[in-house]
Formats: sequence, C-alpha cells, structure tokens
Amino acid sequence: MKDYAAPVAGDYADGLGLLDAFAGRARRAEPDPQIAVILPCHNEAAAIAQTVQQFRAALPQARIYVYDNNSTDDTARIARDAGAIVRFEPRKGKGNVVRRMFADVEADIYVMADGDATYHAASAPAMISMLMDGKLDMVNGARISTDAAAYRAGHKFGNRLLSGLVQTLFARDFNDMLSGYRVFSRRFVKSFPALSQGFEIETELTVHSLQLRMPAGEVPTPYSARPENSNSKLSTYRDGWRILRMIGLLVKEEKPLQFFAGLAGLMALPSLAVFASIFAEFMETGLVARFPSLFVSLTGIGLAALSLVCAVILETVARGRREARYMTYLQIPGPRG
Repeated sequence: MKDYAAPVAGDYADGLGLLDAFAGRARRAEPDPQIAVILPCHNEAAAIAQTVQQFRAALPQARIYVYDNNSTDDTARIARDAGAIVRFEPRKGKGNVVRRMFADVEADIYVMADGDATYHAASAPAMISMLMDGKLDMVNGARISTDAAAYRAGHKFGNRLLSGLVQTLFARDFNDMLSGYRVFSRRFVKSFPALSQGFEIETELTVHSLQLRMPAGEVPTPYSARPENSNSKLSTYRDGWRILRMIGLLVKEEKPLQFFAGLAGLMALPSLAVFASIFAEFMETGLVARFPSLFVSLTGIGLAALSLVCAVILETVARGRREARYMTYLQIPGPRG
C-alpha cells in the first residue's frame, strides 16, 4: 500500500514555508507612507523659496504643496520654480486655505507650516516619527525662540493668555495652542470640520483634538525671525479678538452646559438678590413698593431658568454631534506604526 503521509506532511511544511516567505516579502514591500507638506501663503515672495528648499532637504520623499491665498506678488511663480506644487484659494484667510488644503490633498501624513521660513523644517522627521511610533493623530510644534524679532512680546503674551484660557476650559495638553507647525494623520485631516476663516484656525484644530480625545503630542521646535523684506500678516489686536471670539463660540458649541449654566448664574444671582430685598420688605410691611424692580427680578429668574433648560437640551445635541464626528474619525485608518 502506498504511503501518502510523508509527501503530504512535506508539502504542508513547504506550503507553510512559502506562506511565510510571501508574508515576509509583503511586509518588506509595504509602501512608505505618503507625506504631504502643506504651506498656506499670502504675499510670501521673499520667503517661500527658502521654505520649500528647507522642507525639501528635510523630507526629500514628500510632496510639497503651496496654496496661494490671493497673493499680489510673485509667491506662486517663485514657489513653482522652487519645485512646489502650487494651487490657489481665492477666499482670503488662513482658515479658508486650511479647509481647502485638507479637502484637496491626499496623503497618509500631513505636515503643515507657514510659508515664511520661520518654522524649523529639520524638526519635521522627528515629529513624523513621533506621530507614527506613538500612533498619534497630531503632533504640535511648540515654538521656542530667543529672538525678539521672531516672537514679539505682544504675540508671546497673547499666546500665553489664550493658550491658558483653552487649557482651563478644555484640557491641559498643549503649551502653544497657536502654533502653525503641526503634523497630522489622515484621519485627523479628513474628520476635521473646519469652520474658521482666519488665524483662529489653530484654536479650532486644538479644540477638535481635545474634544474627541485624540492621541496627540507636543514637541519644542526652534522658531526663527522672518527673512528680510518679509512681513507678518498677523494683527495682534484684531486677530487676538477673533481668536478670543472663536474660543467663546467653541465653548458654546462644545460645552453648552457650562456656557449656558454660567449665563444662567449671571442672570439669576442679581435677580435673586433684588427679589430677596423686595420679599423682605413685603414680610415687614405687607406691601410691595417696588413693582418695576419686582418685575425685572422675576424676568431675570425666568430667563435664568430658560437658560438652564437650553443648557440641558444643547448638551444632548452637542454629545450627539461629538459622537457623529468620532464615528467618522474611526472610519478612517490610523497611522501605521
């Protein structure tokens, strides 16, 4: 009788060996992640070539996109000559540009910086490694500078003030909330509902990460002065006010219970104080001598109660919106370690 056992066992072993070989080859052949450097620009002709060259040297495998935001100088031509892929966003404002970049550019990892040659391009590989090794969705580049021309005192103070406010209201995860130097995973970019129009976009990016409790990190990065003939587009007071307004809007949208409960307290406390004094007079004299004050106090108490009802309802709505955003986020593959 013919013995089939040995050949079958041998074939099985050979088959396992082939499977292991194919698996090893597949692992070796796994493509590197696609990296996109995205640079929003408005009138950066003096700095954009240097910025593109620095990121090209730091990330030779990356595609570099320059989004010209309605510039009136030669930003687009100079960027194209430097080797960047140039695209356009006619609506002015950094928020509008970031929304367009996130929608148009396809990549696994996104490196976002400004086109003014102030951010340290050589830090990008370490930031990308941190994102991939830790399976993070965002790495924030916290600016470190000893050059007064690079980081003006007013901007530094405003950044500390606004970053501290966001840390108090949302969480204590980032020291430099307004940094424009960040590395993102694909699922962060494609799940981000950009609403901002201007420089308040950094605040929205930070709060989006905090509210969805995304894994994120922060590393210190050098921050340099602009090249000669390059001017900042940031207005200390105007953009500071817009960022503060965005923080208030995000608190209302993301934390309505705290927002409207606080509003209810502001209305209720003085109203209750006035009502208490009128009630004390009534208990003493049996008369209500201040009808207008009584009407105002009761109106304030009613509005405070209405605000509390709105707080409870809107908190439920906000929770549903967060859950919907998180489900969208989970549908997109995360970074490969």
